[in-house]
Amino acid sequence: MKKFNSPISLLGNISPEQFLSEYWHKKPLLIRQAIPQFKAFIEPQELFSMAERDDVESRLISFFSKHWEMQRGPLHQIPLQQKKDWTLLIQGVNLHHTQADELLRQFRFLPDSRLDDLMISYAVDGGGVGPHFDSYDVFLLQAHGQRRWQISAQKDLSLIEGMPLKILSHFTPEQEFILEPGDMLYLPPHYAHDGAAIGECMTYSIGFRAPAYQEIGEAFLHFMSDTIDLPGRYSDPDLQATSKPAEISQEFLQKISEQIQKIQFTPDDIAIFLGEYLSEPKPSVYFSSPEKPLSPKRFEQAARKKGIRLSLKTSMLYKGKHIFINGESFAVGREDKSLLNKLANQRFLEGMDLETASTDVIEAFCLWYEDGWIEIN
Repeated sequence: MKKFNSPISLLGNISPEQFLSEYWHKKPLLIRQAIPQFKAFIEPQELFSMAERDDVESRLISFFSKHWEMQRGPLHQIPLQQKKDWTLLIQGVNLHHTQADELLRQFRFLPDSRLDDLMISYAVDGGGVGPHFDSYDVFLLQAHGQRRWQISAQKDLSLIEGMPLKILSHFTPEQEFILEPGDMLYLPPHYAHDGAAIGECMTYSIGFRAPAYQEIGEAFLHFMSDTIDLPGRYSDPDLQATSKPAEISQEFLQKISEQIQKIQFTPDDIAIFLGEYLSEPKPSVYFSSPEKPLSPKRFEQAARKKGIRLSLKTSMLYKGKHIFINGESFAVGREDKSLLNKLANQRFLEGMDLETASTDVIEAFCLWYEDGWIEIN
């Protein structure tokens, strides 16, 4: 395993620390041959088949007569490849394809809590999604053919109204690059850019999570609603007659305020919420149980012999004594925590790693196996 302070070719032979201090959230970085001799590992026809599935998020973007159109999947009819100016976007390819997952994991010098997914953009000549900006960091890896990128640090991010996509009203490119297979462009959030295919091309986008604080706040309040404990019921034994029956009295307001202010939360509450929130599978994610699952005893034997690995779709995080997997959480002891942290960080365990596993952990692994969350190596 490379040390974090060692240069890596993926970042143009600079270290992750240098990348984070000089580029992350700050300025673009063009990396020629980030992955030398890179070749697309998914053929267009396989992408078209993925677009037909209801468990895969897909979009078809078309441009004609100065107008953009977007069609959401499942997509059962793809335009002819001879036509121009259309793009197929397949989100979360890493959830369904082992090589896509392996590519995404090369970016784990950044935390899983920020890493989102790998999207593939297939475009015919002239295809793209128009000048736009993203609210998150993105690495754009050219996988097949060529794409011309124009980028700008412009402050004007106003959008054209009435479009199904967020297209910039005014785009003034400042730099232009043509990316070949293996080349990669990093862009920080809110950096204007426009990519157009030169002939048929495929671009792999590695995106990052940047949830809105409003979204997090609403989710946290929903999470806390299950733990609020305010005993008793409102009463007013000293109530006085009123000549203003429609007015909410100050006494009523004060009593309710005092009760609501009793609601408190701890750093532990926030940690548990955040772990469950960040590991929660997306709505389109479905887990498949084994067709012929092993019995608990045979599962344990196989796991101890061959080891286990997380499913491509499984998200596993941890904080302190808490383990989070696919939106669920539980607290563990020190010995079990060490093993489970290793599984979360490596996404696999060797058979010998399970020698120290407690009965509770083996039982949890068996349940996860039955649910399709983990697999035998």
